[in-house]
Amino acid sequence: MSVFTNHPYITASVLAFTLNIPLGYLRAKSRKYSIQWVLWIHASIPLIVWFRISNDLENWIIIVNIALAILGQFLGSFILHKRIQKR
Repeated sequence: MSVFTNHPYITASVLAFTLNIPLGYLRAKSRKYSIQWVLWIHASIPLIVWFRISNDLENWIIIVNIALAILGQFLGSFILHKRIQKR
């Protein structure tokens, strides 16, 4: 069995982080405070909430998921800025 099927808290955390890396990349390409910018920030929330509810996870994981989602957004933005600097 996979670690992800046996440990839904780890899966939720990895999901929150990894989903937000490409979304952070896309967010960094958008004009700040535009509709697209807001969309890329919030796009992962329905999937993460669905996963948390369907696996009956405790509420403390929400704070962990938010922190990891923010880190994923920053990492995606960082990757874009590094790629731009290399040009």
